[in-house]
Amino acid sequence: MMLLAGDIGGTKISLGLYSSRAEARRPLARAEFRSADFAGLEEVAGQFLKQTNRRASHGCFDVAGPVIAGCARLTNLPWLLSEKSLARDLGLENVVLLNDLEAIAHAVPYLEPEELHPLRAAQAVPRGPIAVIAPGTGLGEAFLVWSGSRYIACPSEGGHTDFGPADELQAQLWRHLRNRYGHVSYERVCSGQALPDIYDFLLHSGHGPQSPEFGEKLALELDRTPLIVSAALKDPVANPLCAETLRIFAAVLGAEAGNLALKVLATGGVYLAGGIPGRILPALTDGIFIEAFSGKGRFTEFLKNIPVFAVLSRAALLGAVLYGFDHA
Repeated sequence: MMLLAGDIGGTKISLGLYSSRAEARRPLARAEFRSADFAGLEEVAGQFLKQTNRRASHGCFDVAGPVIAGCARLTNLPWLLSEKSLARDLGLENVVLLNDLEAIAHAVPYLEPEELHPLRAAQAVPRGPIAVIAPGTGLGEAFLVWSGSRYIACPSEGGHTDFGPADELQAQLWRHLRNRYGHVSYERVCSGQALPDIYDFLLHSGHGPQSPEFGEKLALELDRTPLIVSAALKDPVANPLCAETLRIFAAVLGAEAGNLALKVLATGGVYLAGGIPGRILPALTDGIFIEAFSGKGRFTEFLKNIPVFAVLSRAALLGAVLYGFDHA
């Protein structure tokens, strides 16, 4: 068996070829592609197989969106995927699609200590429910429950639930986003695509100055998120709007991670995955995130006993590989 596995995100696509479950961390070939450069998964997967000059027998792809009856419409890409169509077009025996957060959750029990950065040290309850929240291009959420013999990963679309402001500044941000988008979900405030919106809100509502030089740099960027994050982490004094943008982001992420922990009673721990946490660790370790995570009134003490980790590895692709071999 040869498995073609992929992590299909709104911004980038990671593909790999794997010969066995035991080799899930050691692909025979691997490559990354920009999602916007392709019209569909068939095109990019076909190009990858041609480049590697190898054939695959099975496929497993995690996608940023819900998977229903073997089909998926991606949330942040205009792609409609079908397991049957992918198998036919790529010449595979079968293809399995799963939600990207389900894939990350599937990988969590197999993560190594060096792939995790503890944000709150606490003792996990053995076999307790586990929560996974992942800010990247969008905001994904999932959870794991113990079946009696192993953990079962369960997907959700919790990132699209209503955003609840925690203070007056966040309430002003909610009104700003509501005027622009109508519905304001947590993804609208806590994702890579949300960071420029937060920055614009702070700028246009007079919460701080923007230097002309930095404004010129921003105007030249198609994706302003990396520049805002870099300025906030490297020189917050010279870039107060960037620093405040990241502070709001960390507070909202902490609050929603705490919400998810309460909803699933995540005594087994909370794991922050996706493309952003590893890049903003200083903003997650200065106290703002954990304060917002635990600030739940009568359940504050309960949340103080839940361990929280940032996932530093590519857990989605690992999960897709493991899931692919388990369900081939």
